[in-house]
Amino acid sequence: MFRFENMAAFNYLWIIPAIIIIGYFFDRRAKKAMQNAIGSRLYPFLSSSVSQQKRRIKTVLQVLTVFFFVLALARPQFGQSKQEVKSEGVEIIFAVDVSESMMAEDVKPNRLAQAKTELSRLVDQMPGNKIGVMAFAGTAALLSPLTNDPGAVKMYLDALDTNSVSTQGTNFQDVLSSAKEAFERGGVSTDDTVKVTRVILIASDGEDHEPGALEAAKKLAEDGTRIFSIAYGTEKGGAIPVRDGMGFLKGYKKDRQGQTIITTVKGDALRALAESGKGSFYTSTVGGDQVKHLVEDINNLEKTQFDTTMATQYEERFQILLLMGIVVAMLELFIGERRKGFRFWKGRFEVPAE
Repeated sequence: MFRFENMAAFNYLWIIPAIIIIGYFFDRRAKKAMQNAIGSRLYPFLSSSVSQQKRRIKTVLQVLTVFFFVLALARPQFGQSKQEVKSEGVEIIFAVDVSESMMAEDVKPNRLAQAKTELSRLVDQMPGNKIGVMAFAGTAALLSPLTNDPGAVKMYLDALDTNSVSTQGTNFQDVLSSAKEAFERGGVSTDDTVKVTRVILIASDGEDHEPGALEAAKKLAEDGTRIFSIAYGTEKGGAIPVRDGMGFLKGYKKDRQGQTIITTVKGDALRALAESGKGSFYTSTVGGDQVKHLVEDINNLEKTQFDTTMATQYEERFQILLLMGIVVAMLELFIGERRKGFRFWKGRFEVPAE
């Protein structure tokens, strides 16, 4: 079976007519400029050393070079084989705090942006796991059900903002119960013979104002769900910026007395939540290794085998076309534009060109 993996590469074929048109335009422009400078009667004599045939050959070689490179970029594939792919890992819910306090800029660019960046790195370093994305503040909302598609997970992470949920605040108890429901709806069914390792990873600044979260975490841990947490922010804290529709800073959020609100990280609350959930607690720092340690801890958990699929492997054949393009490009560089054996006048004597 023959096919091209990257059909979008053929969009670059527009370069071929562009080479022809631009080359023709500049030839005409150069000819007119020389005729204006030295006169139309003298121009044929001075330009007679240029071989138009060689110029056409060079243009053809340039076109062939682009053509071969585009074909190589399209990744032609010929031949195939079937391979059984077993997917195993753990089921993870990324529960990301999108309350207004996560917009504080005591870490740059802000707490939420840093959380999104680190969780995207985490996705890249944990292939094979099923991951879901949940946004929470005063309430929780499941944005992405459990999936082993890393591209989809990162897309939902990138879309997170303070408008992802309608109610502000921070309610850990609600996010834990919502995560449990997400596991039951979209995870692997469990019974006495099948046990699935499940993880809830909470990324927050820890400002929980609702009771009952620790009891919920203990109950989940008893059922086999581990809870990990990452704290974003600093103990010094930061103000919450208020921006207009264009993203320009208007000021900072104030309380009823007109004082600027300073929000600080509550690491103790997140640590207690992780301890109740038999997981680990991490503090996010710039240049820190919290992601590395988190990956190690999750990889040490017992893996579950997910669906087994048959993947089709295709043989790449772009190498030959790439080599041909390079050879043609080198050949074009070594071809000059002067006529072979051209003779020119030097003083009163006609001598052969060197």
